[in-house]
Amino acid sequence: MTLEISFEAEEKLHIAYRKIIETVAASCLAAEHCPYEAEISVSFVDGPVIRELNREYRGIDRETDVLSFPMLDFAKPAVFSEEETEDSLNPESGELMLGDVVLNVARIKSQAREYGHTQTRELAFLVTHSILHLLGYDHMEEEERLVMEERQRVILDGLGIRR
Repeated sequence: MTLEISFEAEEKLHIAYRKIIETVAASCLAAEHCPYEAEISVSFVDGPVIRELNREYRGIDRETDVLSFPMLDFAKPAVFSEEETEDSLNPESGELMLGDVVLNVARIKSQAREYGHTQTRELAFLVTHSILHLLGYDHMEEEERLVMEERQRVILDGLGIRR
């Protein structure tokens, strides 16, 4: 797996964010039976940057905690068909290019405080949530939300990361 991690935020996280992302990403891909080595880009940004991205790509003019930009359009979440993945393989590495995750550093800190858990747990949750989006999961409909929440819980519990 290739993780391209960039830290563009002025505010810093004083946790082992690279190791957390590596561990969570590997667990997500294993839990969802990804048959490929994968490539994921992860960026840490400040509030104004994520607000602009949210406005530009989702038409929502406010800050958010995380954004996911999938490269694939799955017919069903985490069902890897050759037709769907063929054009998303990196020609140089052969890895499946899943997409980009953009994280708001200030929200990682504030939501950890708000929910009464660690920044490690908040980052792990947001990365799990985002990678599931990259794998085709969504939460727009109630049934989808329940399925996605259960997948998040199973993955995080498997890592011993609980609220």
